Order: sequence, then C-alpha cells, then structure tokens
Amino acid sequence: MNLPTFSTLTLDLTDAIAEVRLNRPDKSNAMNAAMWLEIRQAFEWIDTTPTARVAILAGEGKNFCAGIDLAMLVGIQQQIANPDGARSHEALRRLILDLQDCLSSIERCRKPVIAAIQGACIGGALDMVTCCDIRYASADAVFSIKEIDLGMVADVGTLQRLPHLIGQGKTRELAFTGRHVDAAEAERIGLLNQIFDSNSALTVTVRELAKSIAGKSPLAIRGLKEVMNYSRDHSVADGLNYVASWNAGMLLSTDLNECIAAQRERRITKFND
Repeated sequence: MNLPTFSTLTLDLTDAIAEVRLNRPDKSNAMNAAMWLEIRQAFEWIDTTPTARVAILAGEGKNFCAGIDLAMLVGIQQQIANPDGARSHEALRRLILDLQDCLSSIERCRKPVIAAIQGACIGGALDMVTCCDIRYASADAVFSIKEIDLGMVADVGTLQRLPHLIGQGKTRELAFTGRHVDAAEAERIGLLNQIFDSNSALTVTVRELAKSIAGKSPLAIRGLKEVMNYSRDHSVADGLNYVASWNAGMLLSTDLNECIAAQRERRITKFND
C-alpha cells in the first residue's frame, strides 16, 4: 500500500495500527500552517482506510508539541487583510473554523486514536490531544492552556472538550492562569489515562494497547466511538435512543457470529476490516 507523504508528519501503517508522528522536532513540533492541514489529511486517510483499525498520535524528539507556531500566528493579520474591516473579520472567523476542523478530524475519525505524549504539550497541542480517545504520557509531560499568556482566548477545542475530561472548575482555573500541569497532576485530574517513567515504556505500552484494540471487532469499535461521542454531547435519553438505533442496524453482524464461534471453538477471533 502506498501511504500518503507529508512535509510535517510521518505516517506508518503496520499490523492494522496507523501511527501519525508530528515531525518538526527542531521546532518542538510547533504547528505551522502545513501541519494543521496535514493532520486533517492524515486522519481522513485513516478514517477511510479499512486496514487501519486504530491510530497512535505521537511526536518526534523531546517534546510532543509546543502548540501553534508563533510565526504562523504573526502572519494571520496579513492573511486576512482586507480594506473592509467586516470582511477581514469574516475571513478570520473562517480561518478559525477551519483550524478547528483540522483538529476535529481526529475526533471524527471512526478509529480510536491514542495520544502518546512526552515533554511539552502546550496551547494548541492540548486542544489536539483532547480530540483523542485515550491519552498516555511519560512522566516528563507538561500541559498548559497557554493562550491566556498571549492575550487571547483558546479557540480550537480545549475550552469545549477539556471540561468533559476534568470538569468545569479545573478547566477554568487552568484557562485563567495558564499554569503548567505536570504528568502526575494530569493523571490525577483525569486528563491522562496513565503515565510512564520513560518515553520508551510509553511507546511499548501504547503499541500493546493499540494491538489489543486492533484485534477487536472493527465494526463494534467504530460503533463504540460513534455512540460515546454522541452521548457526550446529548442527554442520557438521547444517547440511549441513539445506541438503540445503532444496534438495530449493526448488532446482527458477521463480527457477532465470529465472536460466538470463536468462543465455542476456543480460538482467536478473525475479523474482516
């Protein structure tokens, strides 16, 4: 299979596990204009590629990601310039919505996405990992809603997604102060699923987790993500109605038959993509 190639990312697909790595280590993987767009392209590819059953999102080098590249931030004013202030403001709004969509592609991806985080995870990087399904980190990981220290409001997802993970009070504290949160605190407040002593231990465990997920029913895994994302954003009654509709269409599958047969025959399940 010919994999897409990118200027700011690397993409690998092995044993049904797609791994996306931010690849600007000399810039602490700061997110320039190309990286935003390539993140969307990569996760849309993973979403539509049947042989990719689960994804890992990681970063090359010492840091996971330092957030938006400040050079890109400085260049926005020129990008949206228009003699009419209203049109300039509309262009900025459309740019923000597009950047939001680049990260939302991680959440939209039907395959589970596991973030493997080391070092700095700052600003826009925190927006990015809140889009992931599972977050593991090494003990040196540091998180911050840094936008307040740039005199701006975080606008690509953290303020909307983080409260579902750590609650409103803690999110507001971190947003108002911009303070750093170390890995131990991040795990304690619910941002991280687990922390590891080293980046190598993190990498091994994330691969093991991804392998376990890749061995499950792909249809059921996709359904779990769809139903949990929907239920997060709707009432309990709406969520129950939605999962009833989902299973009315998807429950009686070949995957269900395979699971039952494998248990009876005491063998490993084998699923079509």
